[in-house]
Amino acid sequence: MTKTILTCAVTGNLTKPEMTPYLPITPKQIADSCLGAADAGAAVVHIHVRDPLTGKPSMEIDHYAEVMHLIKAQNKELIINLTTGPGGRFVPSEDDPKVFAPGTTLCHPLKRVEHIAKLRPDISTLDLNTMNSGPDVVINTPNNVRKMAKVIRDAGVMPEIEIFDTGDLNLAKDLIKEGALDGPGLFTFVMGVKYGLNTDPATLLYLRDQLPLGAKWAAFGIGRAEFPIVAQSWLLGGHVRVGMEDNIFLEKGVLCQTNAQLVERAHRIVKDLGGELASSNEARNLLGLS
Repeated sequence: MTKTILTCAVTGNLTKPEMTPYLPITPKQIADSCLGAADAGAAVVHIHVRDPLTGKPSMEIDHYAEVMHLIKAQNKELIINLTTGPGGRFVPSEDDPKVFAPGTTLCHPLKRVEHIAKLRPDISTLDLNTMNSGPDVVINTPNNVRKMAKVIRDAGVMPEIEIFDTGDLNLAKDLIKEGALDGPGLFTFVMGVKYGLNTDPATLLYLRDQLPLGAKWAAFGIGRAEFPIVAQSWLLGGHVRVGMEDNIFLEKGVLCQTNAQLVERAHRIVKDLGGELASSNEARNLLGLS
């Protein structure tokens, strides 16, 4: 049986410091959280960065560079996955929906991949969703996705194709067919975002069966769905992800204090089901990373 790759998403974009005092904010806190997750069994760390003073999401290349430097100084094998998600959110004005309101991050797609071109991580995410996301809208047009995919490819980075709804998967297959993305692809199903994919087993089974032949895939659940999706994904042959980006609780009413605690819980679920986590080096071999 193939070993399971566990990714830890340590801070994210939407989790707010006021939700939990344990959220990593500064580059050092984020790097330390990544290293702790690796010690607990994560083979991959998925990284967003934040303004160290305000805790708000950031796209500063220097913050990404510092996090990567701090990680590699202690763990050169850990697979680094940088986000390209920030920059896609649009909040329409109440008076004129064509005009953006505060909270909008929508920017040129090439701005969203500047850090990928410069820092060349192992993996970068590539969101394919255009959808309602809570009260806002996330916009990733096919043409903008093509532009970002080209930068990722030219940097020699593996794209992790993030799927938020069934139409995203159809778009991914079209992009592979036309050559904008290399197939069969590395996919991640994002389950439990409001107005996106449901978290039931039937939905995950459908998604898995729609993948290109030979594609590698993982799934993760938002909030209370985090640990059930760990089990569901493993049972259907997928890899898994946990982390404070997706969920801040160990159990109802109990905040996790570290990302490592979430990794430990997921590790136990995989082990109890009869699986085994892949090391970072084993995950590199499974994914075809150099």
